[in-house]
Amino acid sequence: MPMEFEARPPSPGFTLIELLVVMAIIGTLLSIAVPRYFRALEHARETVLKQDLAILREAIDKYYADLNQYPEKLPDLVERHYVRSVPVDPFTKVADSWALIQSEDPDHPGIRDIHSGAEQLAGDGAAVSSW
Repeated sequence: MPMEFEARPPSPGFTLIELLVVMAIIGTLLSIAVPRYFRALEHARETVLKQDLAILREAIDKYYADLNQYPEKLPDLVERHYVRSVPVDPFTKVADSWALIQSEDPDHPGIRDIHSGAEQLAGDGAAVSSW
């Protein structure tokens, strides 16, 4: 007498094939989204750096216009209330890594310009330290 199998109702849950399809879809979406996220993050760092450099350069110029001398160090800008605080370089993540360009005028020594101390390249291939 052959054995007859009763048809069971399907059990609740997912089959292995369904799980693999979902994982493949998630992997595809991540492979598209993650590079865009990191590009956007890098672009945001570059924008913040450009803004910080513009603010610091403007503060140095105002300091010079008001006092007829360049600041000796960046905290001088904070002490005289030209900036609230020395900004953190978004690439190096510290406030004391700025590359300070000293004045070549012996009558007006001090910080004439400022650049980032980071060695990374920007999205356009230029060194961020050259901005």
